[in-house]
Amino acid sequence: MSLAPQRADVPVTIDESKCIEGCTLCVDMCPLDSLAIDERNGKAYMHVDECWYCGPCAARCPTGAVTVNMPYLLR
Repeated sequence: MSLAPQRADVPVTIDESKCIEGCTLCVDMCPLDSLAIDERNGKAYMHVDECWYCGPCAARCPTGAVTVNMPYLLR
């Protein structure tokens, strides 16, 4: 069994296979600066576990790589 390529317990997950290297649209939209660009591969990731579940990061992503994992009680 292989390990998951990314953490699934964070509020925002980024599908690296869809993320455009060097694109910063989701990072720029986050009001909490929770997202960052990984210097190793140029792709976005969630570097802190804080999220307002506001959604602009996912809405702004041109490839649909960003998913906001909204808790059931907030839906």
